[in-house]
Amino acid sequence: MKDLRRVVVEIEKLTTNIETNYPELYRSLDENPLTIPTKQNPHIDKEVMQDYLESLKQLLKHHLETHKKAK
Repeated sequence: MKDLRRVVVEIEKLTTNIETNYPELYRSLDENPLTIPTKQNPHIDKEVMQDYLESLKQLLKHHLETHKKAK
C-alpha cells in the first residue's frame, strides 16, 4: 500500500506542476483518453496508477519538446 501512496503523491505533484506552470497543457488533461475508464467499475491498483504517472510524464516531456521557447 505504501508504494501506491508514493505513486499517488507523485501524480499529485506532477499534476500541480503542470497546472501551475503549463496551464495550456493542464486544460488538455481532461481530454486525455488514459483518464477515461473503459469499464463501469475499473480496478485501480499500483500498476494502473504507475501507468498513469508515466503517461503524465510523457505528456509533459512531449509538450516541452514541441513548445521550446526561442532563445
